[in-house]
Amino acid sequence: MTASAPQAQPASTHIAPQADHAGSALNWMQRIANLRAWLFLAALIVGFEIWARIGFGGTFILNPFNVQSIAIFAVAPLLLATGQTFVIISGGIDLSLGFIMGLAAVVAAHAINWATPGMGFPLAVLFGSLVAILVAGLPGVVNGLLVSRLRVPPFIGTLGMFGVARGVAFLLAGGTTVPVRNEFFAAIGNGRFFNVPYIVIIAAVFVIAMHYVLSQTRFGQHNYAIGANPQAARRAGIDIKWHLLRLYILSAMCAGLAGVVYSARFSAGAAQAGEPLLLDCVAAVVIGGASLFGGSGTIFGTVAGALVIAVIQYGLVFVNVEPFWQFISVGVVIIISVLIDQAQRRFTGGRIDE
Repeated sequence: MTASAPQAQPASTHIAPQADHAGSALNWMQRIANLRAWLFLAALIVGFEIWARIGFGGTFILNPFNVQSIAIFAVAPLLLATGQTFVIISGGIDLSLGFIMGLAAVVAAHAINWATPGMGFPLAVLFGSLVAILVAGLPGVVNGLLVSRLRVPPFIGTLGMFGVARGVAFLLAGGTTVPVRNEFFAAIGNGRFFNVPYIVIIAAVFVIAMHYVLSQTRFGQHNYAIGANPQAARRAGIDIKWHLLRLYILSAMCAGLAGVVYSARFSAGAAQAGEPLLLDCVAAVVIGGASLFGGSGTIFGTVAGALVIAVIQYGLVFVNVEPFWQFISVGVVIIISVLIDQAQRRFTGGRIDE
């Protein structure tokens, strides 16, 4: 009996390192999956750089004009996607953001034009921007009440608001674009600070603030908890109804800021301003690593997703490829991202709906 005890110990010490190696490999796989958007971005930049050097004898990413253009391309989808990130992490989706952005753009144009004679250029811009963002929050209130109080599925509720916001925006615009007669507003939309566009600086500051809200505040932690397991979040004492109401208001106000930035860039408000950006904002969130099942995602991941889309859109134009390939390329990247997310959830034991 005493001779058998020393033989059992080496067997147990041999198994433990195997488990450690397996866990280490799994952790590395998870890290690579979490960084997939940045890896996509790096691969795209390298691919377009090689294409530009071979095909045109020039550079793609080392050209400052190209870098600025990509950043400007990414601003509006990124602002929409920032609010969409919060919603998707909670397990929902907001399909109304495109036309809430258009509504805000039209309201900003009207408000600034009305206020400029009496307030002067800078104060009129501040007044019109605040009015536009607050008006954009109203559809968010309705979305939040539909989802949280009346238990309407987010897809259906926000799709209905998509149509309402669209109609109101076109009515306010009179079916056309609304020019803005304010030089200060135009300077914000097209000016630069040390060769960095003002609208890129605005987007960067806003994104950093939203990253802090999501990662460092109770509101952000509750958002992850609700998306991961609503029942457990409710048992933990989280007021889910009140949280969802604030969540959809925040999402709509992000779209409002995107509408203001659009009006500044083009010196005009257009009801259809955000219509082509709805797919882009959802794609940026998904490519950035957020799960459509809820409970995971980051703002910086969404930044990478928005840059991936901007590089695809601008890069294909730069190398003289028909613009229709943009839709195919973005769609392929979305599918790959969803497949990676599902594989990641299987490895980590997450729920996969059959």
